[in-house]
Amino acid sequence: MAAAALAGLAGCGGASAGPPVLNWYTNPDDGGQAEIAAACTAASGGAYRIATSVLPRQAGEQRQQLVRRLAANDSSIDIMSIDPPYIPEFAEAGFLAPVPEDVGSRATEGVVNSAIEGASWNGELVTVPFWANTQLLWYRTSQVEATGLDMDGPVTWDQIIQAAQQGDKQIAAQGARAESMTVWLNALIESGGGEIITNPSPEDPEGIELGLDSPAATKAAEIMKQVSQVAGPGFSTADEDQNSNAFQGDAAMFQVNWPFVWGKVNSAVADGSVEQSVADDFGWALYPQTEAGTPSAPPYGGINLGVGAFSPNVDLAYQATECIVSEENQKQYMLTNGNPAAKESVFTDPEVLEQFPMAPLIEQSLQQAKPRPQTAYYSEVSESIQRNYHPSAGIDPATVGPATAELIRAVMAKEQLL
Repeated sequence: MAAAALAGLAGCGGASAGPPVLNWYTNPDDGGQAEIAAACTAASGGAYRIATSVLPRQAGEQRQQLVRRLAANDSSIDIMSIDPPYIPEFAEAGFLAPVPEDVGSRATEGVVNSAIEGASWNGELVTVPFWANTQLLWYRTSQVEATGLDMDGPVTWDQIIQAAQQGDKQIAAQGARAESMTVWLNALIESGGGEIITNPSPEDPEGIELGLDSPAATKAAEIMKQVSQVAGPGFSTADEDQNSNAFQGDAAMFQVNWPFVWGKVNSAVADGSVEQSVADDFGWALYPQTEAGTPSAPPYGGINLGVGAFSPNVDLAYQATECIVSEENQKQYMLTNGNPAAKESVFTDPEVLEQFPMAPLIEQSLQQAKPRPQTAYYSEVSESIQRNYHPSAGIDPATVGPATAELIRAVMAKEQLL
């Protein structure tokens, strides 16, 4: 009788199991990914159901949680939202199911350059571009007009530093000892024609080749030190949110920051905490040039989708990623959550242009943007940079780069710990 009862229960469970459940581990947002998951579940016609689980807020903690589970061959991870700098590590460790050729071809069609580069490792697409992000140079129109600086064309860091000094105003940038410092340094070096890592060979971590002693790296350090002198008090702990809030006052003439600042100031206007005249005074331009005449290489960020190598539903998971990154879903995600799309066509959509009048500039910035150093040992590289370049007010531009290169080599050789 007991055996018959168990058999009956098993039969009932099998009959009501329904379609396969695809677990999507998402980065925190305002619910946009959960909405996309529901829409794609409905669009699948019963082929699968996507369930979302939210990862920790900080990118490093997201990486840590996923790496721990994937190292244990966790088969419950079907789809993951991965911060681009960690993609080489996941790929090199064998944590990502190979991207089918046809999926890869469709996934990169009409996608901005930086998102394709950031989704790849060793020249091969290993994740699917979802949304991309970049920093613009934001400025207070009324303040800049008083200095006579022409913002209609490219400007350099030297020019905006001079303008800020002339107007007795500040430049808001990310001076905290955090990932944002590596983002800033990388953009400065890449904009000057250099690279933090010149040989990202995964086979020999001790033989890593670094460009931190190059003229581009020295110039980058000089700019960081100069900006720290016009950044105002508290710069050594300033992050993106603090910069955005400060820029709504009148102390800063410029800020380098992600497009979320536009939605933030408009929300402040809507709730009455900021006057409409403040938002009307916002201007935007391409990320400043490190060297005059050399196009800048703005920061690249965002999220790409990886499919877990141990998932029992790899084919279905890749079907789901194609739905998730569709043009319509990227558009809706940008409109509702403020995260820029990876697909070029979204930036010319009338609804997007109405809400984000700087959308064409965001796309141009994403075409020029460069990923952070691509290496399977990114965490060690970034933490070494944060240690030596902070606080930027105290660095020696001539020696900080070579000293950081030596620290990175020592860490890779297991001679030092971070």
